Amino acid sequence: MAIAMGRHRMRTFLSWILVVSVALGVVGCAKENVNYKSDLIAPPEFFLGPEDVLKVTVWKSPDLSGEVTIRPDGTITLPLIGDVPAAGRTANILAKRIAERLTEYVSSPIVTVQVKEVNSYFIYVLGEVVKPGKYPLKSYANVMQGIALAGGFAPFASKNKIKVLRNVKTGSEGHEENRQIEIPVHYDDILKGIAIPGNFILQSGDVIVVP
Repeated sequence: MAIAMGRHRMRTFLSWILVVSVALGVVGCAKENVNYKSDLIAPPEFFLGPEDVLKVTVWKSPDLSGEVTIRPDGTITLPLIGDVPAAGRTANILAKRIAERLTEYVSSPIVTVQVKEVNSYFIYVLGEVVKPGKYPLKSYANVMQGIALAGGFAPFASKNKIKVLRNVKTGSEGHEENRQIEIPVHYDDILKGIAIPGNFILQSGDVIVVP
């Protein structure tokens, strides 16, 4: 009898090991296949995007200076150097890239880039909220701020089944693919301070879905 009980306990223990191993394997696969940021603190600098209006100033070169708008393909066009990728860069990084390109034509160029208008940062809030729709923003917002912009929850909202849909790029450089991921949001856990990933900062184009 004792031997039988011992064997039963051993089988149960091995079964739990198998379950844990499978679970860890699934989590491992998820980490490999889904790669996204869920920052709780807004970036210190704004990342440029399409439709943002910039003022590019080249010191002592007014002919090379002026206002430009980032096109849908993420680039701007400047005198002498032509197209320059701008989307996904900060203003400071873009200024450095422009200066590097201008060294072929100008000796030690000093370039500054100012953001005149922010038009590229927007989110969508859909489902059981008071005012669903698209919300253009001038500064970074987190999940709870996004819901507040939409007037808060409707009476029958499922607050703990919220999802944020996000488009991400996966794969190695040169072989990237676009895909959509779902980030779960548990409202009560956010209020308790125990949510994972938490009250994270939204990226441009994120869609908050409140069922």
